[in-house]
Amino acid sequence: MKTTLLPALALVLGLAGSLSAADSSLVLPLWPDGAPGSAARRHEPEKVVGTNISNIHHPSLLAYLPAKEKATGAAVIVAPGGGHQRQVIQHEGYNVARWLADRGIAAFILKYRLARDDANPAGAPQPYTVDRDALADAQRAFRVIRARATEFGVRPDAIGILGFSAGGEVALLAATRGADGNSAATDPVERQSARANFYALIYPGGLPRTDIVLTKDTPPVFLAAGYGDRQNIAEGLAEFYLKCKRAGALAELHMYAGAGHGFGVRDTNVSPAGAWIARFAEWMADRKFVPAAK
Repeated sequence: MKTTLLPALALVLGLAGSLSAADSSLVLPLWPDGAPGSAARRHEPEKVVGTNISNIHHPSLLAYLPAKEKATGAAVIVAPGGGHQRQVIQHEGYNVARWLADRGIAAFILKYRLARDDANPAGAPQPYTVDRDALADAQRAFRVIRARATEFGVRPDAIGILGFSAGGEVALLAATRGADGNSAATDPVERQSARANFYALIYPGGLPRTDIVLTKDTPPVFLAAGYGDRQNIAEGLAEFYLKCKRAGALAELHMYAGAGHGFGVRDTNVSPAGAWIARFAEWMADRKFVPAAK
């Protein structure tokens, strides 16, 4: 698989300085010749409005790798939200990936296909679904990272996925519908496992789904949301924690009294909710995915 090292993602997306946080990333197409069902549209330019991206037909990973002397061997796939209409890729993508990489955790922003892409003409059929296409992109992301784990300095048993809002639904599906590799596949990437070792849901969508199966073998999960978020997220996440507990699946829940939806990672957020990502890193250390801070 060919990798392109860009000094600034703006060269790929044609963005202005508003996306300056996207520097020094590796662009990794999930399928170099196009995703199944999307190959004919893989050369279409993405739609960029401010820090929102849509019209995604060539799903990819934007990799932020830590300095070798800092690397912990852990990796996190980051799935931004945006209602499956767009990806809000600054505070739920670039800022998150940079924070993690600065602390020795390899971060891979997942640009997954959107089930309600706002670039589609009003009333036109949507070509993608969450369960088929966005999930396939997330599963392929695990396989790509594992196939190149040595190159990226990543341990194959320490790869997780973190999702925000609509991206939380993608992360939830990826973590609960893990798939083994196909040993007979001609594509070596497809021989790799698509199973998550851990996952994190930050004010996630998808919680009302009735088709999520939790067991004692479900990967451990970190959960965070704001008390002021809408009911299906704030109460839904508390209920999801209880479902994990009853199933014997390890879970840790953080509910922030002064927060609503979409707090993400922002330098300007000095509230307790703004420090959720530090709690996530502590949780990763507690679960032995990264060394404890000295």
